[in-house]
Amino acid sequence: MPTPKSSLARIERALPAILSEFGTPCYVYDEQGILERGAALKHYMRDVPGYRQWYAVKAWNNPANLRLQQSMGFGFDCSSMYEMHLMEQIGAQGRFILTSNNSRREWFDEANHLGGIINLDDISLIGKVREFPEMICFRLNPGRRIAGPRVGLQSFGKPWEQKYGIMWEELASAYSRAKACGARHFGIHMMIGSNCLEPDYFINVLRLILKAATIAERATGIPVDFADIGGGFGIPYRPKQRELDMAEVGERLAAVLAEFKHEHGYAPALWTEMGRWMTGPFGVLVASAINRKDIYQIHVGLDVGMNGLMRHGMYGSYHHAKVVGAERRQRKERVNLVGQICENIDRLATGRLLPVIRIGDTVLVQDAGAHGIVMCFNYNGTTRPQEVMLRQGGKEAELIRRAETIGDLDATLNHEPKTIRIN
Repeated sequence: MPTPKSSLARIERALPAILSEFGTPCYVYDEQGILERGAALKHYMRDVPGYRQWYAVKAWNNPANLRLQQSMGFGFDCSSMYEMHLMEQIGAQGRFILTSNNSRREWFDEANHLGGIINLDDISLIGKVREFPEMICFRLNPGRRIAGPRVGLQSFGKPWEQKYGIMWEELASAYSRAKACGARHFGIHMMIGSNCLEPDYFINVLRLILKAATIAERATGIPVDFADIGGGFGIPYRPKQRELDMAEVGERLAAVLAEFKHEHGYAPALWTEMGRWMTGPFGVLVASAINRKDIYQIHVGLDVGMNGLMRHGMYGSYHHAKVVGAERRQRKERVNLVGQICENIDRLATGRLLPVIRIGDTVLVQDAGAHGIVMCFNYNGTTRPQEVMLRQGGKEAELIRRAETIGDLDATLNHEPKTIRIN
């Protein structure tokens, strides 16, 4: 189900104090739920050789979360210069992978400077790495070789239509050229799906990577050190939607690697880059109902819309919504939960059957702990919400990001005047 009952109970118990101090709109995260998730992941992957988890920073980049991931022994998956800057902030130099696309030369310089692992997205990028490291990875696009369930591929599209990764046909050349540049340790990365809930998807990805590993080894004479199956581990956004069986995933991944080791005499370490699965269920966006408009449809206006949670407007994604304290209201109605942006897609829910919402009601939008605050934007001069972490035990709630202000929006307008002459 969306946001686990235990997390939701802790958040709702703390909500009166949080709203009294911080108001809305506000993201609230359950630290205890995240820590329990990390412990569960280690248990599920206990038999997977060389297993390492690298949290996908793009999912939720607040340093408070990154330090939490770090405390569980996880590294980080970065995709930009800013995300590498955050590695310096939390002291995670040397404990991250740079998996970028359409990359700039200076990004690779920075990754090398900070001791990260570079994961190249295209064979042409080999020439952009000025100081070639001993460890290098390539992101693989299998083209039409993907088989089995296509659950979760919708948001990414068909692999051969994606912008990510080197082609299968370039594998041998890519690794040979990397070796000629000085690389002596190799990894292979492949992520072609998003929010996948079928274990078969992950097994299929690993099997393809292992086939690629044999090609890379033949081209270089060096066994591949690690197989990185990326992220894509899904969560059930809708009520009654089945969860991804992580126990099954862990068992089957271990079995595939054991089979490969039996045949080849070694097996690469398995790495993942979970973001959504680690934190998605443990965050909620808290909003207040400020207006109600009954025209051809009923629109309940909240004090935040897609500027605070873009996924519904961008993908049509579902986020479960709960009206706090409305459990005993008998009458329900079908409504749109809308924001204040001058776009008709500015919604957090469309046609949702909910208890009748009154002005002043608090609405919780669930499963917002990943790809939520990080995708906020400023169209119409709207400002990003604040973030609060409910600490383990539920006795303290800490402001981990203040609300953005109009002054913040003006900050980039305050600069030294500069004019150039055009000949």
